[in-house]
Amino acid sequence: MTCEETKRSFALLLYGELSFDEEESVESHLEGCEECRHGLQRERAMHEQLYAMEARPSFDMLARSREQLRRSLATPAPARESLWQKLRNGFTIHVHPIPAGLQPVGAVALIAMGFFAARMIPASRGTGGTADLTPMTSRVRYVEPGKAGKVQVVVEDTRERILSGAVDDQNIQALLLAAARDPQDAGLRVDSVDLLKGSRECPQVRDALLNALQHDSNPGVRLKALEGLKNLSADAQVRQVLTQVLLSDDNAGVRKEAIDLLIQHKEDRMVGVLQELMRKEDNGYIRLRCQKALHDMNASVETY
Repeated sequence: MTCEETKRSFALLLYGELSFDEEESVESHLEGCEECRHGLQRERAMHEQLYAMEARPSFDMLARSREQLRRSLATPAPARESLWQKLRNGFTIHVHPIPAGLQPVGAVALIAMGFFAARMIPASRGTGGTADLTPMTSRVRYVEPGKAGKVQVVVEDTRERILSGAVDDQNIQALLLAAARDPQDAGLRVDSVDLLKGSRECPQVRDALLNALQHDSNPGVRLKALEGLKNLSADAQVRQVLTQVLLSDDNAGVRKEAIDLLIQHKEDRMVGVLQELMRKEDNGYIRLRCQKALHDMNASVETY
């Protein structure tokens, strides 16, 4: 096998598409050719870089691409070929040789085209405001803040759709609440709770924040929920949940935020909670906060 044939087989080798005999031939050539070994290393590094890319095109870019695709689909189809023309074209091979120096560039271009084309699948788009949603079993893929105080929600149904609306819009809020409970995507839950926390006065949102604080397995989600509950630390139900979290959460950062909220309001019943926490807490900051709070309430650090 020549060097040129070996280099043309690099991509197939890395994707595991060579037959056993072809792979043996490539490996035999590589053992005796240092230049091709270096070439394979470069090819492998290029593939790894492409795999590491995380491309999330902007909403404007998606809209332009989809509009261009819709215009292309609306263009009348060309005249249909005759059966004879199809047969002749089917048995005709058109070869356009690529200069050896441009072959790696061509490979990169083909991979990149496939990578980005997979993200340009057409999807319907709302025409301003919130779309009229019918009952469906949809999954929210991700959420993010939009322009002018709006919220962008990407929903996976039979195909992705982009819905836009205010956080307090009933349909948008329902989707955000569903996304905040998505068991498969912690990043989606973090973004959803972060957007919902601005509507914490809404009972459904407050319940969602409390549920995330108590039950979400990701500490980042729990911290976002705590941020949303800061202005509700005087509420009895919120304080009850904060107390449970303070005594049971395994993340020191979550416990730190919980005690900071709890000691904003001095209550006699907090004395026992803080004394119990002193017996089990190993975080220095939290212990100091406990001691100061107990001192301010004229209570001892230990129980008798």
